[in-house]
Amino acid sequence: MPENHTSSEFAAERIREAILSGELMPGEKLHQDRLAEMLGISRTPLRAALTSMAQTGLVSYQTNRGFYVRSFSFSDVAGAFAVRASMEALACSLAAKHMTPTSIALLQGLVADGDRLLESGTLLPENLQPYRRMNVAFHTKVIELSGNPWIRTFVQSLQNVPAASDRIIIWRDFRVIQRSHDDHRRIANALARRDGTRAAAIMHEHVTFAHEHLTAELNAHPEDFLRLPSADKPQKQRPSGRRIKDLSA
Repeated sequence: MPENHTSSEFAAERIREAILSGELMPGEKLHQDRLAEMLGISRTPLRAALTSMAQTGLVSYQTNRGFYVRSFSFSDVAGAFAVRASMEALACSLAAKHMTPTSIALLQGLVADGDRLLESGTLLPENLQPYRRMNVAFHTKVIELSGNPWIRTFVQSLQNVPAASDRIIIWRDFRVIQRSHDDHRRIANALARRDGTRAAAIMHEHVTFAHEHLTAELNAHPEDFLRLPSADKPQKQRPSGRRIKDLSA
């Protein structure tokens, strides 16, 4: 087993992904014994991981309650999306100055991966996770190409608001997914031309539309979503008692 600090980093990353993907719901209690067993680590590095996550705001802690998944309000989500749209647009503006044949090919390769995953005319259940990974990789690469590490730091912080994360893929309406993926294509093409102004405008609209669509879907089908934000004054939510699936995969 890795050393404690490596184990705690591993645990934090796995728990973070479980929260952002909706396997762990807002308000859900994080049972340390269960998590330690499922992750194959001792409670010491697990507690260190949870403490670290509490400091970044993804997990909360109360003396008589222990650690639990933090709940966010609709206002929190709207604010996170607004800042994320501006930060990722800035990333595009800066990335345009740093494009190379290699980075152009990488972004276009990610777009091609998305094309293959959507070529059936629908997002098949077995393709949801690969599409999500492609989406995260695309946004992460654009931010990396900006050359400004502060953008990545701030965007990662914003994505600790689960509903505002780039891991959220709403696939009820294939036309929405198609539109979103076409944004990726147009961003990649604009960056290949080193047109930072165009790429930034598309990215800002891309993130803004994601928020608008998420809001509409949450209002129309709240029962479908594990990351349903609370009212503007966050209320405690009852834990579901579900077991986390494949957390240690």
